[in-house]
This record gives sequence, C-alpha cells and structure tokens, in this order.
Amino acid sequence: MLTVHQFPCLSDNYGFLIRDEATGLAACIDTPDAGAILRELDKLGWKLAFILNTHWHPDHAGGNAEVKAATGATVVGPAEVEKIAAPDRVVVEGDVVMLGETRLDVIDTGGHTLGHITYHDAADHIAFVGDTLFALGCGRLFEGTPQQMWGSLQKLAALSDDTTVYCAHEYTASNARFALSVDEAPALKARADEVFAARERGEPTVPTTIGLEKATNPFLRAPRLAPGMADYEAFGKIRAAKDAFRG
Repeated sequence: MLTVHQFPCLSDNYGFLIRDEATGLAACIDTPDAGAILRELDKLGWKLAFILNTHWHPDHAGGNAEVKAATGATVVGPAEVEKIAAPDRVVVEGDVVMLGETRLDVIDTGGHTLGHITYHDAADHIAFVGDTLFALGCGRLFEGTPQQMWGSLQKLAALSDDTTVYCAHEYTASNARFALSVDEAPALKARADEVFAARERGEPTVPTTIGLEKATNPFLRAPRLAPGMADYEAFGKIRAAKDAFRG
C-alpha cells in the first residue's frame, strides 16, 4: 500500500512524498522545492530512499542535489535530467522502480519535454504524471509535437477510470476558464463551478482521476470538439488555442 503526502510549494507547484507502508521506504516525486521537501520529511519522520524525476525542468529537478545531499537518496529519472545533473539511474518506458514492495511502472509520456515520464502504481491505482496531464488541462508543448503529446495522453487515458492522478501544478481554475471557452458539456460546467468554489476556499483541486478527466478535460475530448481532422490535429488545434488564451 502506498501513502501519498501532498503539499504546496513555490508559487503553484505541488510536492509529493510517497511511502511504501510495508517497508517504510519513501520517495519524492520531483524536487520543486528542496527546503520544503526536507521540512516535510522531518515533520513526517520518513526516510527518503529515492528521488523520482518526471522531467528535467528546474521546478521538477532543480532541488535534486540538495535533497540528495541531505538524505542520500538515489536519483531516478529520464536521461534528460542530465541537463540539471546526471541521475543515478536512467529509466525508460517499460522499466520498473520498486519502492519497497510498491511497484512503479515507467510510462513514456513525452510532449511537454521530449523525455517526460509518468510513474504508475497499478496496484493502488495511482499515477504521478508531472506536467503531462493536468486537472482540466495538459502541459504546454515546449519540446514535443502535438502527435507525440496526444499519444502520451492516450496512454494515460487508457489507465483505469479510478486511477488517482497527481499532477504537479495548481492550474485548474485557469484551465477551467479555457475549457469553458471551447466546450459546452454540462459536466464541464458543473465541474468548473466546483473548481472555482474550491479555490475560493483555498482548497486544492489536485488530485483528480482519469475518469473525471476523460469526461471533462477538453484536451482528452479534442476529437469531439474539433471533428473532421486527425485526432492529434484536433488536439493540436485546442492546444494552440490554449496557448493564445488570455481569459
């Protein structure tokens, strides 16, 4: 069984500490804020075994050196993390990371960056998706193509609907405003109202679920919203609209 401890850090990031309850071994998903991670570890009394990077961006791997120096944790991630500092172990799709008795399968979800990966705990129905999929959104295509990102999103959409999705940023209110500009689905309107109310109360909108995203996320619903073109082209059209959106 995996326990997930989520906490806000930086301006809009979330940090995640995870613990295999059978062995007590812990890991952090990315290192957005080394100081915050170390404080939370101290508060919880957890021993960090791994740093699990999803991609190379500084708000995801920039704290690797400080956290590793303080804890002795092994850094695991895609090869692109070398842009920050070489990981101790490079992983690709199909690889497995064992955190004690918890199995984390590596899924290639490139697009936001070319080598972005997701960690999937199938037994507990949990996925750590970094900046690939957001609640009501998806990552900007800094390096990849619409075709690559659409393929990555389809891999995530193929996970069970009850999969809990931990994405790395609190972008949901902004994503909801864009979603309402391109999609009139009643389920989306109801969800957007809930999101706006939650944020007014200062509550997080992360995690989400695969089922909820499939029902309301315009990027996963792209072929329905932009018919008459290839699925990845429909996705690319909506992603471009989001890039230009100022609402």
